[in-house]
Amino acid sequence: MKIGYAKSFDKAYARHPKGVQEKFKERRNLFLENQFHPLLENHALNHPYEGHRSINVTGNYRAIFKMITADFAYFIKIDTHPNLYR
Repeated sequence: MKIGYAKSFDKAYARHPKGVQEKFKERRNLFLENQFHPLLENHALNHPYEGHRSINVTGNYRAIFKMITADFAYFIKIDTHPNLYR
């Protein structure tokens, strides 16, 4: 599995607290081992993110990505649940 990041993801990631950044790294590593590990709560999304998926970073933070191929995930957003799904 390979991972890419949109510029918007990188900018949002840099704005979040170090604790959230560290938690994302932990979850990303878990994702690389098993993208459907129960802790990730990996699930498909509906409008406006139809065709994308989300993983749980913390209780309130989510990371949104799209599977480009079977072995390439492209992360586009990271933020709190309320900010992403208003």
